Amino acid sequence: MRTRFNYAQLPVSRWRNGGGVTREIISYPPGESRFAWRASIATIEADGPFSPFPGVDRVITLLHGAPVTLRGAHTAQRLLPHQPWAFPGEETIEAQVSGRCEDFNIMTRRDCWRAQVAVTPHGVRSQHGIAYVLTGEWQCDNDAPLQAQQGVWWLEEETALTPLSAGASLLWVTLSRVP
Repeated sequence: MRTRFNYAQLPVSRWRNGGGVTREIISYPPGESRFAWRASIATIEADGPFSPFPGVDRVITLLHGAPVTLRGAHTAQRLLPHQPWAFPGEETIEAQVSGRCEDFNIMTRRDCWRAQVAVTPHGVRSQHGIAYVLTGEWQCDNDAPLQAQQGVWWLEEETALTPLSAGASLLWVTLSRVP
């Protein structure tokens, strides 16, 4: 199963606290109320708390915009563009922003999935994953090329992405099942 997506066509949901919006890429399995993993792009517009997700591991990657600092009881992390940061979903996190920004989020239910996130200029391959083009053009196997703000997610299908242009960069998520 392989599904392409385009940022401009993702469904938008306003946060309950009014501090931003989420564009959901996929909540897997589709149509289920309890996700095994979920990928989205969020726009943070104001300071505020992150929703808690007990039993879920989260990785957030600042895509662009104003700096963001995430604070918890035992942590403070300034997000830098294209540098993933992982944290447990049960941790109480407060976002402090100095303006509007967007980030990529992957959440995995820790008893069934794991996610590794990287930003790369190199070709990549995996059995399960998500890719989001940050810059340039990328070839996904024999499909039509992907441009900036386009992506693909897949399961149970060996998938490779190759850069087609100089300076191309890709946000790459490798998903793996927990044995």
